Amino acid sequence: MAEVVQRFWQQVAEGGGYYDAGAAVGWSVTTVRNELRAVGGIRPRRGRALAGRSLTFREREEISVMRAQGVAVREMARRLGRAPSTVSRELRRNADQPYLYRATTAHARAHDRAGRPKLAKLVTNEKLREKVQDGLQGRSSPQQIAGRLRKDYPDDPEMWVSHETIYQSLYVESRGGLKRELAKNLRTGRTLRKPQRRPDERRGRIQDMVMIADRPAEVEDRAVPGHWEGDLILGKDGKSSIATVVERTTGFLMLIHIQHGVNRVEAVRNGLIAKMGALPDHLRQSLTWDQGTEMRRHKEVKIAADIDIYFCDPHSPWQRGSNENMNGLLRQYFPKGTDLSVHSQTDLDYVAHQINDRPRQRFDYCTPNEMIRTFLLR
Repeated sequence: MAEVVQRFWQQVAEGGGYYDAGAAVGWSVTTVRNELRAVGGIRPRRGRALAGRSLTFREREEISVMRAQGVAVREMARRLGRAPSTVSRELRRNADQPYLYRATTAHARAHDRAGRPKLAKLVTNEKLREKVQDGLQGRSSPQQIAGRLRKDYPDDPEMWVSHETIYQSLYVESRGGLKRELAKNLRTGRTLRKPQRRPDERRGRIQDMVMIADRPAEVEDRAVPGHWEGDLILGKDGKSSIATVVERTTGFLMLIHIQHGVNRVEAVRNGLIAKMGALPDHLRQSLTWDQGTEMRRHKEVKIAADIDIYFCDPHSPWQRGSNENMNGLLRQYFPKGTDLSVHSQTDLDYVAHQINDRPRQRFDYCTPNEMIRTFLLR
């Protein structure tokens, strides 16, 4: 359905990874891959920004119920707040039979019809297609090709094409026109298009962040316990992860299992609430994280776990140095390029206990377990 597809791409636009976005709308990894392959990484227009114009699935359900009750078309339109012609056209186009209308099949028909299978310009205009392909083979960018065509054919709009059309013909299977292997001649060599973003654009960023500059000064000297640093370590291809949280004063480590196929934002939120919320009040002062989108629901963590949350400046891992050092140590247990989702929460708790039981030079060879125990007994 168009609504599900658009919900998936909206999740991606807000900064979520492809597989996290798929999990959020109930898609399997295979479904996500098929969607990306079909559209070439470009968000489809079908079903996008049609609120108020197209009938929703809920409206079609209401039409189905009213049709079964024998409600007249004008009365249906009045109840829905739609024009009678809209309801009449819907029944004429999308009913299974003259008096049999089902919302599910009607919605599917409307979605298919919205595809508007118009042939692309690069399919119908052979001369234009050859010019574009020659440019791509010469490793010119789509923008350079589009600009040159307007210069060479200033009075012939049929020989004009936008760079976006060239990209779509390369990446989107249904658009066709250009040989897909020509995408390898682009500067990036990508087979999927990456969404472009202006440097000043805030789309997909975490809302209402409190920056590290506003963190209390007492955190810096590590004299007061209860201030934590956190981040994710990623597995193969970024498809699996483990959340790591380190207490600055004692070096005490907690690990959080991120279940495969579950939305990463929700998993991090739930894991932090469970782990941080179980701590005594005096060991639950603050948590500092980088600006990873997995913390988009940080306000819920703050309220549920009753802990202040601060964010590092962009590209400043040294601002949570305890966590960075710990993540390097954890690679002994979780090597790069491996699937981290195979480790259960029990496995992670065991690893955390082993690390917390190692003597540390900076604690005069006491262990983090011993260090935090002194604060737990206060």
